[in-house]
Amino acid sequence: MTERNTEASAHDKGATSCDNRRQVLYWRLLSRLFDHEEQAALESAGLDIVEDIGLPAALLDPGVSIGAIVQRHPELTAELKGLMTPGQESGTASDGDTERDRAAEVRRAALVSKVLLNVYSTGTGAATAGQLARWQSDAGWLERALGYEPGELRGGCPTGAGTVPGAGVSGSGTAPGPDRLIPAIGPELGVIEADLVKRMQLREVLADPELAARLTPSMSLIEQLLRDKNNLSGVALANAKALIRRFVDDVAEVLRTQVEKASVGSLDRSVPPKRVFRNLDLDRTIWKNLTNWSPQEERLYVDRLYYRHTARTTTPQRLVVVVDQSGSMVDSMVNCTILASIFAGLPKVDVHLIAYDTRALDLTPWVHDPFETLLRTDLGGGTDGTVAMALAQPKIAEPSNTVVVWISDFYEWQSESLFESMAAIHRSGAKFIPVGSVTSSGRASVNPWFRERFKDQGTPVISGHIRKLVHELKTFLA
Repeated sequence: MTERNTEASAHDKGATSCDNRRQVLYWRLLSRLFDHEEQAALESAGLDIVEDIGLPAALLDPGVSIGAIVQRHPELTAELKGLMTPGQESGTASDGDTERDRAAEVRRAALVSKVLLNVYSTGTGAATAGQLARWQSDAGWLERALGYEPGELRGGCPTGAGTVPGAGVSGSGTAPGPDRLIPAIGPELGVIEADLVKRMQLREVLADPELAARLTPSMSLIEQLLRDKNNLSGVALANAKALIRRFVDDVAEVLRTQVEKASVGSLDRSVPPKRVFRNLDLDRTIWKNLTNWSPQEERLYVDRLYYRHTARTTTPQRLVVVVDQSGSMVDSMVNCTILASIFAGLPKVDVHLIAYDTRALDLTPWVHDPFETLLRTDLGGGTDGTVAMALAQPKIAEPSNTVVVWISDFYEWQSESLFESMAAIHRSGAKFIPVGSVTSSGRASVNPWFRERFKDQGTPVISGHIRKLVHELKTFLA
């Protein structure tokens, strides 16, 4: 009995020791993430733990990339892959029982700490091209740890949706599965990468084709490219255009799906239905010919066939999109340029696009190509909607057949005169849709003065989420 108690006591002490070690490693991680100054006691304890469990001391050095460690210790490659997927939180003990393998948990804590520290602790101040390249490599190892291929998580669908092998495990005492981690971590990686790019000379990155190809297109990066495009040339300009094109194509794919969910145009019953078999309305044909039913012969004699109407109205609809391209509206500028091009591709929809700050630019000739449109924008400056109104008003030839979408935060310096022009458009019979901004998050900041007046006019400002604008436009065009 005494021997059994002694074994149990030793087991409990071992478990406690492992738990303490794991806590030390995670406390060190948190300390380094939130305070760049080293905590001597935690660093010393962490070094003792890492060396005792047979891992390289370089794991504690955020200046050493994960790739460099793997190159020196290739046996760690298998451990790092899938390190943070469900089922890796704990294992079985070496003797085959079902108890937690606490020693394995300590080892996992050391590796997880290294991955997270290298990705999330990027320092401050100026960054270098080498630092960006190391971060991209480390981010690739984080993606491997989550069950993805390098670059796959950062380059996923803009909506943030996605699944991973093994997703769906949850419950108390386990880490959230990748199905819950991905929507949070994917955008975070893009933000960190964009910050690094912002802190370094962007032109230095663009001038290196290999480094530029590894950049992840994001809204913040696209904004920088659009602002700096006039200062680029040669290889740097070509790489910038390639990044903008990649981002535009990704966003366009998502928006096009939303737009194409509904057909455009109502049924035109003035056009006789086409008399082909696929348009045959069998139910109506039977109903209309029931008087010809012969009980004796048990046969229905059909005098007339009925067909469904499939022709739609061909009256063209005019869509005038006015976008504020001042510095705070870059997200809207990009999204609405792409959205306008999608609607311009629909049959019988006449789309016009105007961008403005203190000057106005008619981008209609390029509206079918959002890439070319964005290259012609000039982000920044003040805001004067009256110059855009001067371009928009002549385009409203048939008010009852026109919708004007005005996207801005409406912080104008000629508020009274601009609002009166907008009210005149509304009174003319045209559909006027004011939009605070068009973003993927739905956040919008709108001048309260304009917001109240739009509400009183019966044209309340649409929430900033792009899906609502798509719905409004489809409703008008249907």
